[in-house]
Amino acid sequence: MQDEYIEIELEEEPIELCNLLKILNLAETGGHAKLLINEGYVGLNNEICTQKRKKIYAGDTIYFDGDTFLLTLAEGVTPTPRKAATPKPAQVNAKASAKKNKKDKHASQVDKNTGRKPISFG
Repeated sequence: MQDEYIEIELEEEPIELCNLLKILNLAETGGHAKLLINEGYVGLNNEICTQKRKKIYAGDTIYFDGDTFLLTLAEGVTPTPRKAATPKPAQVNAKASAKKNKKDKHASQVDKNTGRKPISFG
C-alpha cells in the first residue's frame, strides 16, 4: 500500500465528492466529475465509490489516478458529526411487493391464445 498521500484541508464539511473533484481540478467540469465517479475511477476509504454526491468528511481518504488524498480539517473548523445510515428494508420490500403485484395483474390480462395484452381505447 502506498504510504505517501496529499493532504487536503477542508474549510467546511461535509462536501460532496463530485464537488471535491472539481475543486481539486481532478475533473474539468461537474459533469466530468460525475462521469468519473459513476464509471468507478474514484476510491473512497479503500472501496470504489459510485455515489456522485457522497458526503465527504475529514478523515476520509480518496484514491484517484494513482494518487491518495487524505482529508483533514483546516485549523479552527468545528467537525461536523456524520449522519448514520438508516436502512429502510421495510420500504424496499414493500416496493418490491407492489411491483410484483403489478406484474401479476398485467400477466393475468394476457390472452392465453395469442399471448397479447388487450388494448383499450377509452
